[in-house]
Amino acid sequence: MIFNLNEEINFPNPRLGDPDGLLAINGDLSTERLLLAYSHGIFPWYSFREGLIQWWCPMDRFVIFPSEIHVSHSMRTLLNKRKYKCSINTAFEQVIENCSKLRIDEKGAWLGPDMMEAYTRLHKQGYAVSVEVWEDERELVGGLYGVTLRQCFFGESMFSQVPSGSKIALIHLAHVMEAIGGVMIDCQFETAHLKSMGGRHITYDEYMRYININR
Repeated sequence: MIFNLNEEINFPNPRLGDPDGLLAINGDLSTERLLLAYSHGIFPWYSFREGLIQWWCPMDRFVIFPSEIHVSHSMRTLLNKRKYKCSINTAFEQVIENCSKLRIDEKGAWLGPDMMEAYTRLHKQGYAVSVEVWEDERELVGGLYGVTLRQCFFGESMFSQVPSGSKIALIHLAHVMEAIGGVMIDCQFETAHLKSMGGRHITYDEYMRYININR
């Protein structure tokens, strides 16, 4: 079943959504609604040219646990060269802008002006975080951003302008999360890229247990 949201800030039971994970449409991208969504494992997909906000909550979740991040031999070699440096939250707007350019001309492109504005608001309130990859400490060549809530990171998008730029960002994120006690990186959907780096499937019930750890 797909629910039609109104101005009231709430969501239906995620277990009532379609088998593919589509739960609801419409609503808005307010900070309050977004934080409520992520606290229940729900995330938006906004086909901005059609003006339609979709809310997804798959029962089968694809995640990376920070301690399980896989760093290949070739990646270790690249990292050991110290050609790139990573930072956190030093260029959020640059990162989200680069992410938005990746598929902006494709049908169904989702990271348009409204989404960028919504996540920038989240960033300014301390909930959305970016990881930056720099070459020669000046040129932004890769990165990712997502939402932090409790001890979890909900990945939204990543970009790379050099080979493995986004992988470097993800590895840095995982290492930082492990160091500060973070428990899970939500990848939303499986890709070969993320699976090669340690991503695996868990059930929605297990997923929610990690979100609610020490709550």
